[in-house]
Order: sequence, then structure tokens, then C-alpha cells
Amino acid sequence: MNVNDIKILSEKIQAQINRVIIGQETTVKFVTAALFAGGHVLLEDVPGSGKTTLAKTLGRTIDGTFSRIQMTPDLLPADMTGVNYFNMKTQEFQFLKGPVFANVLIADEINRATPKTQSGLLECMEEKQVTVDGTTYPLDDVFLVIATQNPVESQGVFPLPEAQIDRFLVRLNMNYPQHDEIVQVLRTHVAGSERRLAEVEKTATTREIAEARTCIRNIFVQDDILSYVVDIVEETRHHAGIILGVSQRGALSLVRMSQVLAAFDGRDYVLPDDVKEAAVPVLAHRLALRYSEQAVPHRDQELVREILERVAIPVE
Repeated sequence: MNVNDIKILSEKIQAQINRVIIGQETTVKFVTAALFAGGHVLLEDVPGSGKTTLAKTLGRTIDGTFSRIQMTPDLLPADMTGVNYFNMKTQEFQFLKGPVFANVLIADEINRATPKTQSGLLECMEEKQVTVDGTTYPLDDVFLVIATQNPVESQGVFPLPEAQIDRFLVRLNMNYPQHDEIVQVLRTHVAGSERRLAEVEKTATTREIAEARTCIRNIFVQDDILSYVVDIVEETRHHAGIILGVSQRGALSLVRMSQVLAAFDGRDYVLPDDVKEAAVPVLAHRLALRYSEQAVPHRDQELVREILERVAIPVE
């Protein structure tokens, strides 16, 4: 597989999703990019913005397994990972796999689960494995977690700790569509949104996704581009409005997402524009802001854009 194959495959996936999700082309692009990058997605926005529908639609475009967990305060880690049970017929303990054993997993309203349950996803997301009663079970190589959360609720929720937020490759918002797009959304739902979702075609196999990831790792990144990424990351650590800047994991994530965007454009090399396009969704959620900055909505995204304006762009 080459970059042109990746471009064509990604466009097919996005086209299928955009049949259902209207007016969210940028968000759809980055969700698809996270799939190809091997990362995980945090979808954050107000209720009714289409977060779960987007995740379900992506799951239908892949010829693999798909599962969904409705996160609640009484959910236990074993409800996600699976349990050992005693089989009376065989007189032996057997492992019953949980919903995390899938290619695409939706963790709906993740901030409603307790910290203990949230931490149960850490090993799955980072190590792609599950350990139960001392035995480790590997997850599929193509494993994508799409977690949704409502940022405006404060009752009955448990904010994600920085250690888990950092595990998400990108954080995306479902912005309000334009007037004509909302009319189209209403028209679609009046005609039957479930019918439109059922018409989504499977356009990629897990094998194709795995091959695309191998190709993306080989996309050339010049030393000047790597230095540009480091300059951006270091600037987040020195900004007056930021308490805690971006870690090395964040820098690696920015490089990997830049490689994916280059492949989506049919190139086998990364440009500074790829880095700039990926910076906000990859870096903003990794920043810990000072208290005076936290009151401003989407201030973390604004700070990343300010930093991009400050840092010199490499020129050949």
C-alpha cells in the first residue's frame, strides 16, 4: 500500500460518514486520521450534537467488530474487560471477553464512570491488552476507542485525570452546523436517520487499516520539521497562561498525526502545514491552564493558535 492508496481509502471512509454526519467535515477527517494513526479520540461537546452517531457511523465503515459501552457510575472495570467464570459443564474457569475486545469501541459519556473504571481503560488504550486474574489477553492490532463526554455537566460526573486525557491522540468538538446544514439534518431525521445509518457501506478492512499504518510510519519527516515540533512543544512549557505544557508523548502524537495528514494529501513527506493543521486537536487537551485562563471557553485551543503564530516556521 502507498500514500495514494491511503488517500483513496480515507476519502471513501469520510464520504460514508459524511452521508450521515452533516456539516462536520473537519471533525470527520480527524476521527478518520486517528484511526489510521492508531490513536484514540475524545469527542467533547454539548448533548445532541451527534457525537455518538459519528462514532457509530465510523464503526460501520470498517469490516471489523464494533461495541459500545454506556459509562455509568455503577460500571465496574470487569464489565468492560471481561471476567473469569466457572463453567459447570467443563468444571473449569473460562474467560468471558468484555466489550473492549473489538476493533472500534465507543465509551459513551466516559466522565460519568468512576475513576476506577476510567483507569480500567488505560491498559487497553496504551498497551492494547487486558490483564484479568494475572492472565494477559491481547487486543486486536486495530483498536480504536472513541470516548464522548459533555463538558458542561458538573453533577454526577468524574473529570478525566491528566494521565488519561494524555492517552487520547486528539480531542475534537462537534461544532454547530450552519443554517442550511441544520435544515438538512432535520430533513434526514424526518425521513429516518436509522435508515441512513443502515445504508453506510463497509469500505475498509482491518487488514487495510493495518497496512496503511505501516506505510504511514515510513512517511519522511525532515529534521527541520522535527525541530519545529519541539519548538512548539517547548513554547507550551514557557507560556505564562499554562501551568503544565505538552509532554514527549504529545510531541510524538503531533508527528504521527502530521504523517497521516500528509498521506491523506497523497504525499510521502511532511510539510509544516501538516503540523499546523494537527496542532490544535492534538495538543490543546494536553495543556493544564492557570485558573484565570480556565474560565474562557476553548481557551486552550486559542493558546495553541497563539503559540503557532510565535514559533518560526522552517523554510527550505
